[in-house]
Amino acid sequence: MTNNIRTLRFLANEMTQAELGQRVGLTRQTIAAVEAGKYSPSLETAFRIAEVFGKPLEEVFRWEG
Repeated sequence: MTNNIRTLRFLANEMTQAELGQRVGLTRQTIAAVEAGKYSPSLETAFRIAEVFGKPLEEVFRWEG
């Protein structure tokens, strides 16, 4: 699974990983792992991340199977 979190954070006034983590209930380290594609968030968390950026889920995460 790939994602656009880094780009979306930059476009959201350069939001930090820690700020995003606080908004969705994750640590900065977990956000970093999700962003790097090393960890897949739960579906609920993925929706929360998308909601922070005001984007539909498929604009934040992509499945490349």
